[in-house]
Amino acid sequence: MFGHQERVAILLLIAVALVVIAAHIALVQIGKAPFASAYSDQSADGALVSITGIIDQATVLKNGGHVILTVNNVTVFVPANVAGDRAFAKGTAVSLYGTVQTYQGKKEILISSADDIREIQ
Repeated sequence: MFGHQERVAILLLIAVALVVIAAHIALVQIGKAPFASAYSDQSADGALVSITGIIDQATVLKNGGHVILTVNNVTVFVPANVAGDRAFAKGTAVSLYGTVQTYQGKKEILISSADDIREIQ
């Protein structure tokens, strides 16, 4: 039915698929921490950053349910689909990961997943 070359090709495809699946599982387990740098005013747009601190202010925008947080005097944008039904309270200690972006001339951190915001006990 299959020749030698076809069997080798199928085995190679299966091996590559297994390697990709294993790499995905490993990267999910590792998380974003090893790839993120601490946020600073010099962080470049598009950089994956982390920040830990206390929520100074939490504002739900009327046009769509997005949330703007202020953590350590840094603006953090949480899109509505990421915020979901979650409530953010002033004074809550958080650790978060996000991507730096510039909005209206000011740097902010964009959160892309609900898992990227963790409350610290």
